Amino acid sequence: MSDDIEVLDFPRSSHLAGIAARLPKEREGAERSEEESCLGFGYLRGLRERAIAVEFRFRDGNSDWFSYSHLTGFRFNPSVGILLKFTGDLVSLVLIRGSNLDALVNQSMVNLTDRGFQRHRILWVREMDEDELRKVGQGGPTIDRIEVAEFESHREMNDWLRKVAPVFVR
Repeated sequence: MSDDIEVLDFPRSSHLAGIAARLPKEREGAERSEEESCLGFGYLRGLRERAIAVEFRFRDGNSDWFSYSHLTGFRFNPSVGILLKFTGDLVSLVLIRGSNLDALVNQSMVNLTDRGFQRHRILWVREMDEDELRKVGQGGPTIDRIEVAEFESHREMNDWLRKVAPVFVR
């Protein structure tokens, strides 16, 4: 029997090493391609993709996040906007004011209403400044303002709605 163990020596550089080194970069690119955006909001591209939460970005640099698991419903009125209701310890209402909020964007078959919030595909919504509003032009969605309010009682909630968006009071 020979003491030559060179036969059992495997190459030190595995053929998988090159692939493994590329995986993080490729995966990073894949993650980026799963998201798409227009000036007013970002969304997941895949039809079966679902976001865990939605972020509301304000002009002053602040943000609020709400979990989709707390979204109990929303209403859309083209002349006023979209009203989202999140429930938890308190009831939070988010009123998104803008125009063409149900318009499809980027030839992707996504909008804020039935193909966005309803399917939990919206990742973020942001208030747009005057220059951005002009860039969108006719037909594209614009986000003029986002209002967030929290309530401990149904009465407080209805009083606020009567004041800021009476069309949504039932």
